[in-house]
Amino acid sequence: MTALIEVSITDLAHDGRGVARRSDGKTVFVAGALPGETARVHIVKRNRHFDEARIEELLVRSPQRIEPRCPHFGTCSGCSMQHLPTAAQIAAKQDVLAENFERIGKVAPARWLEPLTGEPWGYRRKGRLSVKWVAKKDKVVVGFREDNPRFIADLGQCHTLLPAVGLRIAELGALIGGLEARADIAQIEIAAGDDTVALTLRNLRPLSDADRSALVEFARHHGLAILLQPGGPDSVTPLWPDTVALSFAIPEFDVDIAFRPLDFIQVNGDMNLRMIHHALELLELAPGDRVLDLFCGLGNFTLPIARRVAAVTGVEGEAALVARSRDNALRNGIDNARFFAADLAVDQRDAPWARESWDKLLLDPPRSGAAGVFDYLPRKGTNRIVYVSCHPGSLARDAGILVNRHGFRLEAAGVMDMFPHTAHVESIATFVRE
Repeated sequence: MTALIEVSITDLAHDGRGVARRSDGKTVFVAGALPGETARVHIVKRNRHFDEARIEELLVRSPQRIEPRCPHFGTCSGCSMQHLPTAAQIAAKQDVLAENFERIGKVAPARWLEPLTGEPWGYRRKGRLSVKWVAKKDKVVVGFREDNPRFIADLGQCHTLLPAVGLRIAELGALIGGLEARADIAQIEIAAGDDTVALTLRNLRPLSDADRSALVEFARHHGLAILLQPGGPDSVTPLWPDTVALSFAIPEFDVDIAFRPLDFIQVNGDMNLRMIHHALELLELAPGDRVLDLFCGLGNFTLPIARRVAAVTGVEGEAALVARSRDNALRNGIDNARFFAADLAVDQRDAPWARESWDKLLLDPPRSGAAGVFDYLPRKGTNRIVYVSCHPGSLARDAGILVNRHGFRLEAAGVMDMFPHTAHVESIATFVRE
C-alpha cells in the first residue's frame, strides 16, 4: 500500500466521489468522501492529471453523512451515494446539471424546475445481475460488478431492486449453486411488469431435467417467472410458466404497454409515470398539435401523447422496438400514432417523417445525446422541444446547439431522481423558439 496522505474534500464529482487537491495541486478523487470532510487516504490509481484514492481514516466527518442502508455499500458499484441523504443527492445532481450547462453548453435555463422525486428504495424493476461460480468459496456469487469490473460483489440483498428480487439474492445464489450447471449461468436479467416479475437466466449450455425442475420449483414458490437464454436475444424462451406476459399501465392516459424481458424500459416504474406527466405538461399539448417523438422505444411517451393531440410519430433505431410500438398502438386502440425505424445518428432529412411539419418535438436519446438530429431538425414550424436526458454532458452540448444554431431559448430545466443513491443524473429541459 502507498503511504497515506491527508486531504480535504471540497466538492463532489459527477460520479459521486469526493474531490480534493494534493499539496502539489493535483486533483484526487476519493471514493465515499463528502465535501467538508478531511481524511487520510491511500492512492489506488495514478493518472497523469489526477489520482484515485480510498479512505483509510475519516478525520473530520460531514454533518450530512448518514449510515448507508446497504452493508455492501463501498464494494458494490450499483450505488455510490447512499452515505448522503436523498435531498442532498438531488441537490448535488442539480449542481452537476447546472455546471454542465455553464461549462459545456454555455447556456443557463431561464428557470429551474422543481426536482422530480419518488420512493428511493425498492424502485428498480429492470436490472442485470452477474453470476459466477467461485470454486475457492465453494459458492455461486450473485451481484452487480464491483468498482473493479473484473469482480462481482457478493450480495446478500439489494435494497434498490424491487423486493421480490432484491431480498432474495442470497436465495438465488444458493439455488444456482445447487444446479449441475452452476458454472454455466452467467447472468440474470430482471424485468418486472405490473403483475409479473421475470428472471431471464443466461445459460451457456442446455440445462438438465433436474436443473429445470429446481428452477421451476423456485419460480412457483416465490411467484416469479423464469426464462432461459441459451444464445442471443432471440433465443429467450419461457421455462415457467409456459407464457410470460409483461406490461405496465400508464393510467392517466389509459395506456398499457406490453414488452419483452430484454426490452429497454425505464428502470423506475413510479418515476416513469411522473416523468411522462411532467414531460407532457411541459410540451403544452393542444388537440390540434402534430408531435414528433424521437428515440421513442416502445412508445413510452408516444402513446400517451396520442391521447392529447391530432397526430404523433415515433422514430426509433431498433426495428424490433418499432414493431412492438405498433403492436402497442393497436393494443390500446390508438390510430393517430405512426412509428418508423431509423438510425437517428445518420442524416434523415430525406425521410418522409423528417420532411413533415411538426409543432412540437420530444427527444429521449441515449447517453450520446441527439446532436446528429440537429443537422436536419427541428424545422421552422417546430416551436417547442422537450428533451429528456440520461446524461447531463450531452444535454448541455445539445442545449448549446439548439440555442446558438437554431434560435431556441432554454426555458426551463431540472433533474428527475430516476436512480436514487446512484450518481446517475436524469434530467429534463424545455426549449422554445425565440
